[in-house]
Amino acid sequence: MTKQSTYTAKLPEPDGTYLYTPEEDAVWGELYLRQMKLLADKACDEYLEGVRTLGLNPDHVPQLKDVNRRLAETTGFGVEGVPALIPPSRFYELLSQGKFPLATFMRRREHIDYIEEPDLFHEVFGHCPLLTNQSYANFVRRFGQKAVKLGKDYSWHLFRFFWFTVEFGLINTPKGRRCYGAGVVSSTSETRHAMETMDCEFRPFDLMSVLRTPYRIDIVQPIYYVIDSFAQLETIIEEDIPARINEAKRLGDFAPTFEAKAS
Repeated sequence: MTKQSTYTAKLPEPDGTYLYTPEEDAVWGELYLRQMKLLADKACDEYLEGVRTLGLNPDHVPQLKDVNRRLAETTGFGVEGVPALIPPSRFYELLSQGKFPLATFMRRREHIDYIEEPDLFHEVFGHCPLLTNQSYANFVRRFGQKAVKLGKDYSWHLFRFFWFTVEFGLINTPKGRRCYGAGVVSSTSETRHAMETMDCEFRPFDLMSVLRTPYRIDIVQPIYYVIDSFAQLETIIEEDIPARINEAKRLGDFAPTFEAKAS
């Protein structure tokens, strides 16, 4: 989170509105239509219902104050606009308060297929729909509360838990395996990789395994962990997380299933 951003966060007007250009609206609309078509039979029902609940549409970039209001009406969660890159401590603090931190800038057209730092499309389209699900919202808030309490000594392993659920999680459903993680649902390449190819590994969610699994942020994921329900996450977050992390540290990481990033 120390890398310099190539984007500038937008600041709100006095009434809380963020001003987006017609080009930014157009990029949002293209991304929205492309992903909704792709996700129709690949995302879990809870996610797709969340898109409808939030009133997301291809016409314009959504306003954070509208997303915040609709989340508050459904699960009591909220959002807060932030710069693209914030310290982990601030990130966890906001989650603990029931506020999901959202970058306020839209990616440029040259980055329409991939942007390394999270933009508003990833944040709102990727993260916010599932926050209309009470079990999932409860899990995210409790995750933040535990992260704040445990502090930086546990932060790295905790983020692996976050990575393989909130960012890149899959779920078993009566219709088959579906995606829900924001990094999957907001990315065409990740959606197709996780849901259409066999060039990856699917593992039943096990906290100890997750805590020992390294990852890279700049590749499609070689491993996905699959939960059976969002209530399962509510249960897992109430485990003795520091004891599990200490055990994971003692056992050591699994061997990476990817090549090391070139320096």
